[in-house]
Amino acid sequence: MMEPEIPDLLPGTLYMLVLRALARGPLHGYAIARRIKDTSANALEIEDESLYPALNRMLVKGWLKAEWGISENNRRARFYKLTRQGHKQLAVEESQWEHLSTAVAKVLQAT
Repeated sequence: MMEPEIPDLLPGTLYMLVLRALARGPLHGYAIARRIKDTSANALEIEDESLYPALNRMLVKGWLKAEWGISENNRRARFYKLTRQGHKQLAVEESQWEHLSTAVAKVLQAT
């Protein structure tokens, strides 16, 4: 049996997924990717080449704060946490996603 192909993310959805993953508390990069994969029932897999540049951009935008800590396997890791601005941005991202997904659903139902 073939594995289903993992779809490409729409531009901008990575921010929303990362913000949502961090809404429950601080995580390091690998744990963020793992939470997204697990909560999507393995349908979404975020590659390091996409995740870490996005995390850096989100730090610059002020949506995240980062500090060094020790991971669950006793390794030094950078833990990311939502800022107040990050919580606000998550609400914006979710609203935009809801609008987009509703519009796409309407198109699919019409054809």
